[in-house]
Amino acid sequence: MKKFILDFMHRGMIAAPIGPIVLAVIYLILREARGTELFAVNEICVGIFSLTALAFLAGGMNAIYQLERLPLMAAIAIHGGVLYIGYLVTYLSNRWLARGLFPLAVFTAVFVLGYVILWIIIYSIIKKSTARLNQALKQNQK
Repeated sequence: MKKFILDFMHRGMIAAPIGPIVLAVIYLILREARGTELFAVNEICVGIFSLTALAFLAGGMNAIYQLERLPLMAAIAIHGGVLYIGYLVTYLSNRWLARGLFPLAVFTAVFVLGYVILWIIIYSIIKKSTARLNQALKQNQK
């Protein structure tokens, strides 16, 4: 468990600086959508802190796949669940998501669809890489 925590912290610290960069892009998009240049100081501070924490969490959660005793599907479920909650809290605290059943349903559907698509892409890339490695190993054994 100590190794997991250290790995989580290491990965989180590497990813955390990405949060404010993502926030800057989001604010630029919001500025264009709203047609305004002005953001409240509180809005900016909450955004910086929440996106830094979200990036730390998202980066750190990748350590879950290093736990050897945890089945892959369980790791994916834990990873996805923690990220879903993290993103939901971030979107609500920054008022990027309106409160209500319909916005929550749309957010959930988009999150699940995006998560599944990313995993399909990752799975295909890993499968192709593994096939190439296995082929190279067979060539070396001859």
